[in-house]
Amino acid sequence: MVTGKKIVDRCRAFGGGVYSETQNGLFRPWLSDAFFAAQKTLSEWMTAAGMHVRYDAAGNLIGRYEACVPGRAAVLLGSHIDSVANGGCFDGLLGVVLAISVVEQLFQADKRYPFAIEIIAFGDEEGSAFPVSMITSRAVSGEVKPEDWDLRGPSGSVAETMQARGLFCTDLLKAGRSEEDIIAFVEAHIEQGPVLEAIERPLAAVRSIAAQRRGTVTIKGQAGHAGTLPMAMRRDALAAAAEAVLSVERIVSEFSGGAEGGLVGTVGRLNVSPGGSNVVADHVDFSLDVRSGGRDLRDAAIQDIEAEFHALAQRRGVTLSCVWQQDLEGAECDPSLVELMQQAACAEGGSDMALVSGAGHDAMVMARRWPTVMLFIRSPGGISHHPDETVLEDDVDAAHRTLLGFLERLKLSQKN
Repeated sequence: MVTGKKIVDRCRAFGGGVYSETQNGLFRPWLSDAFFAAQKTLSEWMTAAGMHVRYDAAGNLIGRYEACVPGRAAVLLGSHIDSVANGGCFDGLLGVVLAISVVEQLFQADKRYPFAIEIIAFGDEEGSAFPVSMITSRAVSGEVKPEDWDLRGPSGSVAETMQARGLFCTDLLKAGRSEEDIIAFVEAHIEQGPVLEAIERPLAAVRSIAAQRRGTVTIKGQAGHAGTLPMAMRRDALAAAAEAVLSVERIVSEFSGGAEGGLVGTVGRLNVSPGGSNVVADHVDFSLDVRSGGRDLRDAAIQDIEAEFHALAQRRGVTLSCVWQQDLEGAECDPSLVELMQQAACAEGGSDMALVSGAGHDAMVMARRWPTVMLFIRSPGGISHHPDETVLEDDVDAAHRTLLGFLERLKLSQKN
């Protein structure tokens, strides 16, 4: 419990002050002042735990705890340290602080492995700074694209924002790691859902991560006076958007095999113009996020959604376009690593059932290049992306021991 309390207290300390861009609530986007303040503190903890600290070309913070023989390939542990607006203290950050705690214990015991241990604090998983997510893990995996440089957020384009911080978008390509550098990627993360709480278990390994697609739907109608434009003559963009949003909910809820396949659809943001209470809306755009455990199921549902959008646009006399800005194909975790993580989790009271993650993680990017596994930690109430997000200290303590047990099992598996 002592270790669990220390880790929880460390995470809670990042819930505000210099670690947040807002005074009320937590918001820590990539490349913000709050982001760099968090990096500074984490780097100090890494150094105190016997790690050599560096930053890659994407601005990711990396700490390396050397192997018995210097220069060996590394097991990479970590997660992200950015947050959504009004987020919680544990999403992403817990995985980094947990990993530092593991290395602290190894350092204090003067224990090293045949492989190095590296901890990475990714900068952009949430996509809260720009319209797409996982820019920094995609840089590490070699998947970042030149078109990402022109993405625009509140602080300007990716290129402009990086340059203002002494980084250069063209250097994102230099953040890539070779396959020989990394033995495995391990990400501990809060579950962000209710399953572990429902089965009364603190931990579980993750076997796969859902495929997701994110985009923006734009509807254009005709503005008019709320008192003088007859209902039958209206081309109301907001009324069309309301029908479109409800059609997403209906199609996904009723889709064959959707419940079993983890199919979900979400509209989380809607902008209306001109926005007057006495004006018929002429322009609406809204976000659209569709996910499932399998790519084929997700794409089949999207096809039905787009067909419904086309039909309602014709019926209502509006124009509708859907631009997909991110397509994440999902990922399968490495079966042998999942088995080792299950063994380690079960030894600490965790579930022997490996879960499917409906949320996206940096692990889904890393899994396309390196053997990858995740460890989920119970989320009381299933709450995440919210200030009430929390964890239990004894669960975190069990997660700490599970990661140590996983490393021991990995060492033995490599000998065999």
